Amino acid sequence: MKLDSLAALNAEREARRPAILVTDTADGSQRLVREAEFATDPLAETFRERLLSGKSGLVEVEGRSLFLTVQVPPVRLLVIGAVHISQALCPMAAALELDVTVIDPRTAFATPERFPDVTLLAEWPDDAFAQIGTLDRYTALAALTHDPKIDDPSLIAALKADCFYVGALGSRKSHARRLERLGDAGLSPEATARIHGPIGLDIGAITPAEIAVSILAEVVATLRRDRIKGRTAGKPADCMRHDIDA
Repeated sequence: MKLDSLAALNAEREARRPAILVTDTADGSQRLVREAEFATDPLAETFRERLLSGKSGLVEVEGRSLFLTVQVPPVRLLVIGAVHISQALCPMAAALELDVTVIDPRTAFATPERFPDVTLLAEWPDDAFAQIGTLDRYTALAALTHDPKIDDPSLIAALKADCFYVGALGSRKSHARRLERLGDAGLSPEATARIHGPIGLDIGAITPAEIAVSILAEVVATLRRDRIKGRTAGKPADCMRHDIDA
């Protein structure tokens, strides 16, 4: 890889932006395609498939062999609340290769003993987000504290950042009150409609572990939405990050 291409690719990685480096194997020429350029590129459909899979590899285009180096930001899961559900959720999320961070200003709950091997920030959400960096559409956020002082600022930040998944724990009545508060805070009904509330797929979950399963299932379903749509339409389904048949 040429040094200028490597530097440009690293810059996109640091900014958590997807990018694809196209290398012509015949002459070694390279071009970096950034996110804003994907849709108008002649290889747009190939890029879409590769971005869904997250895999680099060779493609044949009009008799030319091209190697596509695919860079997709790691999917990040921000768990708001160091609660029992979070304790069950974190190891499951790690098994799914999600980059997990637990945020809770309540130091009695946010302890390394309760969350070993997990990035843990005993901070208020706004302060924690300042440490983490920009939230983006490769970020999922699950608000689990039941405390509006903690959950609401997190939800507002996630919605404004266009996170791909935003969920909040609570009954339908508490969620209705939450929507009222967020509306009073200036969010539109279209924005708050993106919140998955009550959080998680309806699998009849009762225990913290079962609720964690339902949350992660909903996160994965949201992440793989294009794959699910393709299956529904009778198109080949892309298996993201896995070398298995759809």
